[in-house]
Amino acid sequence: MKQAHLILALAAGLGLSFTATAADKKGDAVYKAACAACHATGAAGAPKQGDKTAWGKRVEAGLPALIKSAIKGKKAMPAKGGHPDLSDLEVARAVVYMANAGGGTFKEPTASEIAAALK
Repeated sequence: MKQAHLILALAAGLGLSFTATAADKKGDAVYKAACAACHATGAAGAPKQGDKTAWGKRVEAGLPALIKSAIKGKKAMPAKGGHPDLSDLEVARAVVYMANAGGGTFKEPTASEIAAALK
């Protein structure tokens, strides 16, 4: 037990952190923190979470199109849903989370797939 306290004290003294970085946020966490305000209620025409009808055409458009819209913004939705602190990966994870709840079967994209979607 004393070793754990010593390690924590040393880490604190060096300015190290044991908390997760922003890039570690998963899709459901990003959705709850940044997307649910509109996507849980349908505010400003946002497709509601889990609504297969609302997500159907979006899912058909493909994951690259969804990622690009979410990161760059579309219609009433600002870029990254108004959360510029989110990484592109976090936004993509949230997109996969929401799209899959709406009938999609997407897997988390790689960094190169995200970059290609933004071109």
